[in-house]
Amino acid sequence: MTKRHCILALDQGTTSSRAILFDEDARPLASAQQEFPQLYPHDGWVEHDPEEIWHSVLSVMRKMLSWAQTHEREVVALGITNQRETTLLWDKTTGKAVYNAIVWQDRRTAKFCASLKEQGHEESIQSRSGLLLDPYFSASKLNWILEHVPNARRRSERGELCFGTVDSFLIWRLTGGRQHLTDATNACRTSLYNIHSEQWDPELLRLFDIPTTVLPDVQGCAAEFGTTDPDLLGREIPILGVAGDQQAASIGQCCFDRGDIKSTYGTGCFVLLNTGDQAIRSRERLLTTIAYRLDGKTQYALEGSIFVAGAAVQWLRDALGIIQSAEETESLAASLQTNLGVYLVPAFTGLGVPYWAPDARGALVGLTRAAGRAAIARAALEAVAYQTQDLFAAMAREGITPATLRVDGGMTANNWLLQFIANILNTEVLRPQITETTALGTAYLAGRQAGVYGNQSEFANTWRCDARFEPGMSALLRNQLMAGWHDAVHRVLAPNQTKG
Repeated sequence: MTKRHCILALDQGTTSSRAILFDEDARPLASAQQEFPQLYPHDGWVEHDPEEIWHSVLSVMRKMLSWAQTHEREVVALGITNQRETTLLWDKTTGKAVYNAIVWQDRRTAKFCASLKEQGHEESIQSRSGLLLDPYFSASKLNWILEHVPNARRRSERGELCFGTVDSFLIWRLTGGRQHLTDATNACRTSLYNIHSEQWDPELLRLFDIPTTVLPDVQGCAAEFGTTDPDLLGREIPILGVAGDQQAASIGQCCFDRGDIKSTYGTGCFVLLNTGDQAIRSRERLLTTIAYRLDGKTQYALEGSIFVAGAAVQWLRDALGIIQSAEETESLAASLQTNLGVYLVPAFTGLGVPYWAPDARGALVGLTRAAGRAAIARAALEAVAYQTQDLFAAMAREGITPATLRVDGGMTANNWLLQFIANILNTEVLRPQITETTALGTAYLAGRQAGVYGNQSEFANTWRCDARFEPGMSALLRNQLMAGWHDAVHRVLAPNQTKG
């Protein structure tokens, strides 16, 4: 009996690693997930132990391969999607990182970035990379490792060390050190890659003082990334698709045409708007980024980045202890008729678009004796909607007003939240049947390269709506809520005097 084919998608995220098997019709068959620790060594610092990432990845992949074998399925390709901007530097011989992974949320390089900005370099950086000068991106993190880890710079210049975002690190490990590669969507998030020439940029490398010897080669999103070492997974599997998590989610949402827009609600929130083959320079401090590269052709996007979305709910659970699970927030929020004037500004690691305030810190404002855990939980959810509206307002000033928004990510299981987002945006919100669109996107890339899936238009025909949320809030109430939010944000920004 011939085994039926399937695709293994590895989604290496900020708080967990997940592996999902997809069948020939791009439907999920089975999944495994494993969380790993978040490390906070100092205020504003966020790190991961690379070995914890690696072990979580191996664990979930092995579970899915075991499932496939038990159910007479053959895994014909592997796709990888990953938390972007998170930065690693590792030994070319041993594969061991010389320092913990510095996570995209980390703000330790804020002063370094401010110094480059004061020297007038942001214009050049933005024109070449599409990105703003912010600690969010990989270049300043890599510079910090080279400057602070003993002998790291000397060893890098001798060609002994490799730099990469998480995808590169995993490809290196999975192929037994045979491949040092990344894809265009991850490369474009480093502040070292020229999104127009589509090459590592000598001027950007000079500004951030990065030696070329550490850089991976850059591929398209559906390409040959090597095969897995049989000693790791019991067999060789071709790695045929790679994309950063937000671009993978955009692909999974079938945002292939100019004007298509999606928002992913995970640890953070990220809105991507497809701008076709044009790299549009934003006047509103949105990011210009590569949406994907297929068959040698590049599609671009405008992106708005919110650093804390689901992470605020995790904070309610792990730090405050006022909920036991994320699911509780839906009933808590719905138990109140209003927000009682309570606002949470979750600037735990600064604020992203449109403020770009790396030194901002969080605040809970408007508390009274009437405000309990329900009000705080509701404030955490409302903050996600308010931040999304800030992004949409920036896009509106660019002349872009989407009629619908496709959403995905773990938070979209919360119907109260999606209705509130629709109300605050005054925009129809669509949730797909498959909400794990990040994994689906990279599965499509790998399956397309393997010949399992067809072209983009064929794949787009598989998209199905699970739930539709229509706006139902008065303009007066919407404006009042947003005014309260902006007042709370101003309280956070004022001490830092960094309002965007």
